[in-house]
Amino acid sequence: MEHAAEFDLIAAEHLRGVGGLKWSAFPDTIGAFVAEMDFGTAPAVTEALHGAVDLGLVGYLPPGIAGAMSRASAEWHRTVYGWDLAPEQVHPVADVLKALEVVITSYSRPGSPVILPTPAYMPFLTVPPALGRDVIQVPLRQDEDGTYALDIDGIDAAYRAGGHLLILCNPYNPVGRVFSRTELMAVADVVAAHGGRVFSDEIHAPLVFPGARHLPYASLSEVTAGHTVTATSASKAWNLPGLKCAQVILSNEADARVWEQIGWLASHGASTLGVVANTAAFTAGQEWLEQVVRYLDGNRRALTDLLAEHLPQVGYAPPQGTYIAWLDCRGLGIDGSPADFFRQHAGVSLTDGTGCGDAGEGFVRLIFATPRPILEQAVASMGAAVRKARVRLAG
Repeated sequence: MEHAAEFDLIAAEHLRGVGGLKWSAFPDTIGAFVAEMDFGTAPAVTEALHGAVDLGLVGYLPPGIAGAMSRASAEWHRTVYGWDLAPEQVHPVADVLKALEVVITSYSRPGSPVILPTPAYMPFLTVPPALGRDVIQVPLRQDEDGTYALDIDGIDAAYRAGGHLLILCNPYNPVGRVFSRTELMAVADVVAAHGGRVFSDEIHAPLVFPGARHLPYASLSEVTAGHTVTATSASKAWNLPGLKCAQVILSNEADARVWEQIGWLASHGASTLGVVANTAAFTAGQEWLEQVVRYLDGNRRALTDLLAEHLPQVGYAPPQGTYIAWLDCRGLGIDGSPADFFRQHAGVSLTDGTGCGDAGEGFVRLIFATPRPILEQAVASMGAAVRKARVRLAG
């Protein structure tokens, strides 16, 4: 049976029974707020995990296992993106947020603000302050067709205001942009002009739809390689976030020398089973991933039609990558949080856009990596809730 048919058969009752955060944090609602998929993971990953557990490979991370992951990640980047990495440039960490913490504390100017395009992945707004850093928000620009773009002048102004580290999310969570070479080189020119640094979050890189192509930022030139630390993982594309493993990619010798001093602590927390799973995903999970991306492509296109039918006042530009929909609810006339409204009145749990920065007010983030019948039910319920609210107001 094709995976698409299998995915359609996954029921909400089953997902609630599994008990994951996405379906248990707000009981009796459709979980669409946590960036994970409802499709399990690749059979090759499951087999590798069972094999590791059967062997008793549940202790501290052995160098040989870590080395296998570094080789697998480097080969994935070479064959899929054309970035010729040495395995020695790829290092295990627990997750992208740990990578960000390390980059802020060890690779950016002490005390300097962090530059963050917004709307942004929610922890990117909270991690820097927890480390004693201010955040300079730079709202994205939006074209007439709804397409988002980086505000290059705004990023330049943020560097002139004292910022040193730019968080670059590509593919972009939550608006789904996959940036072109021209856009990324414009960023590079600004960073280089100010002697800045870039933390490039590329965790969604394998989840890119037809018509777009992921370009690792550090791979573009010697200049970008010299001012970038890249973080990525198999965790989003193969649905492994709970296994705690990501990769830090160092693309210049100066950063590698710093890592020699801090790497033992920075890598602490990367789990042995997570490393095994990432290795299996990169080496044997591509066929499963291709089917998942096709299914997600169908979902992002179906969402266009569902919104037109049930919520025509909601703005939506289908993402070029990720499985995240960024929905503009400002035309609905909802007082307060639209996410609260939809959770309480439609039984659909979403992320409120205000958690993504000032630019997110009036928006919600919806995860469409779910069986299509569940997606259809979610949007229909949201539309029904809006219609009922308008009837109450009219009465």
